[in-house]
Amino acid sequence: MLTDAQVRNAKPAAKPYKLSDAAGLYLFVRPTGSKQWRFDYKFNARRKTLTIGTYPYTSLQEARQSLHEAKNALSKSIDPALKPASATFKDVAEEWLKKLENEGDAAPTMEKKRWLLSYAYPYIGNRNLTDITAPELLRVLRKLEGPGKYESAKRLRSVLSRVFRYGIATARAERDPAADLRGALTAPKIRHRAAFTEPDDIKTLLLAIDDYQGSQTIKFALQFLALTFVRPGELRHAEWTEIQGEEWRVPAHKMKMKLPHIVPLSRQALAIIEQSRAINGNATYVFPSLVSPERPMSENTLNVALRRLGFAQDEMCSHGFRTMASTRLNEMNWHPDAIERQLAHRPINQVRAAYNQAQYLPERQRMMQAWADYLDELRKSSATSQRTG
Repeated sequence: MLTDAQVRNAKPAAKPYKLSDAAGLYLFVRPTGSKQWRFDYKFNARRKTLTIGTYPYTSLQEARQSLHEAKNALSKSIDPALKPASATFKDVAEEWLKKLENEGDAAPTMEKKRWLLSYAYPYIGNRNLTDITAPELLRVLRKLEGPGKYESAKRLRSVLSRVFRYGIATARAERDPAADLRGALTAPKIRHRAAFTEPDDIKTLLLAIDDYQGSQTIKFALQFLALTFVRPGELRHAEWTEIQGEEWRVPAHKMKMKLPHIVPLSRQALAIIEQSRAINGNATYVFPSLVSPERPMSENTLNVALRRLGFAQDEMCSHGFRTMASTRLNEMNWHPDAIERQLAHRPINQVRAAYNQAQYLPERQRMMQAWADYLDELRKSSATSQRTG
């Protein structure tokens, strides 16, 4: 019988090979490194092979249990290769989402995946995974393309493909029909994030935010975003427990790149933290929802606030604070690696990720304070800041 260690350490060879377990179960190892649990049997005098699952998605113990169920089906003259009707698209998709949550995918990422799948569920949610065809998926995607949501359609196709690949890995699908749709969708136009990068425009933006007449929490969030230039989703999900002294330590599961991130807090940022603490200190989140203090601020809140301040969608968005800071900091001659690390972009060499974080932290601390001071100087400057048009 096989052991977990033998399965885990099985290496690919020039040709496919088998590792036998017991009672007919074996591990089929391909040259690509793929490992499948299989069982050969006869049904109606025909020799057949049942693919039980793919390792490591299906463990040794799970494969043995599935083998027991397959043999039980054969004893009742039922072909174990027949897929259960309960393996609907929604069942498999929700199971896949749960797997991603367990692996620590960031909350904003999970929200987007669920939002995309919500477009597909009414049409294919109750369909058996094995019965869904490429033309059927295309009709679903066309419903997104109709109102011009080309980027959303593109992303949904990718999510659908990942669900089907998970279904293949867990032996509930045989192929990925979404893969057949590459090139069938309208290519979205590449759009750059709207952002102010000129000092006069930045000054106008800062003064408008300082004079925001709406919720104090929203005002503090916009001011904090200008100082820290994190991704909006990271800011919305910031919790009080993550504020440690003069640093905001963002856990890996909240980051797009799945790496823990340190945001050095300037004096100005710490002042905003204390202002927010005075009104939100009993909440879970630093900048909570206006509806419930135990929920994060909603995704569109900051962009809606910018529209209320008079900034058009093609002028400035909440993500644009990152472009704004990156552009100015590069022109201020800060080390490009320090800027990139503070933006939490993925290092070219992943092995250096932790090293880079330690190497540039002192410079990032100085840079973040200099950036906050620069914004203060813009506020005080006499340069023309009146908006036109």
